[in-house]
Amino acid sequence: MELTLKNITKTYPGGVTALKNLSLTIPTGMFGLLGPNGAGKSTLMRSIASLQEIDTGSITLGDIDVIREPDSLRRVLGYLPQDFGLYPNVDAVTMLSHIAALKGLGSSGGQKTMVEALLQRTNLWQHRKKKLGGYSGGMRQRFGIAQALLGKPKLIIVDEPTAGLDPEERNRFLNLLSEIGENVIVILSTHIVDDVSEVCGRMAIIDQGRVMAENEPRKAIEAIRGKTWRMEIDRADLPQLQREHVVISTRLAGGRTIIHVYNEEHPGPRFEAAEPDLQDVYFTTLGGTLQEAYE
Repeated sequence: MELTLKNITKTYPGGVTALKNLSLTIPTGMFGLLGPNGAGKSTLMRSIASLQEIDTGSITLGDIDVIREPDSLRRVLGYLPQDFGLYPNVDAVTMLSHIAALKGLGSSGGQKTMVEALLQRTNLWQHRKKKLGGYSGGMRQRFGIAQALLGKPKLIIVDEPTAGLDPEERNRFLNLLSEIGENVIVILSTHIVDDVSEVCGRMAIIDQGRVMAENEPRKAIEAIRGKTWRMEIDRADLPQLQREHVVISTRLAGGRTIIHVYNEEHPGPRFEAAEPDLQDVYFTTLGGTLQEAYE
């Protein structure tokens, strides 16, 4: 199954155009959607989830026309928005059972079996009777995935799911998403490059409502191998170097300032070859340097 977006445009009242003739094809598996804040990621996710109307274009999931058949889409959709509310005085079992009933998912016995299986899968079984208001950030996100998985969806959308999680919870959450993404379409919308690098088989980078690049992460990295250079500098020298080179990132490492630059050839004697990563791809793409290489 594929999710296909063709020529999507969305302009809000006031004249802000959040999506500009955007097209993407998203296959089964983990798909990363990278972009800075304000790039249009959340608008795109809400549009795919049929939570807001687009101005022009089409969205199809398999044989479902999302624009014309939003109810059909919602029956096979799992959605975890960036901010979602919880009833703080309700426990996980009660809340998931209530959501399952609202979705009309089988008999009470079937709902009970489904809820228990999801709590086991998301490692919340031992906390199933704990009030949701007492959940940690990671537990809240895992509960969010549990509710998104109710009804065995074919498309799952998660928006900035690891923001604010500690490293252990982040790893646990990404491992869970990877497992889920083996059989369904999972769209991971984020500005955290490492999340996409670690779990996504394909990705797109968007900015100002447009697709700037689409590729497999490993191929995107390979495209700038041999063209990415690093140098340790004094911070005061940065403005001059930015005038002389395409500086794609500035990093602090052990108290030192390290710059990465993009150049087809060796940029100078103080530079050494850098092993590129997806963060280099991300910043290079946003700077416009890589657009030709991807096309």
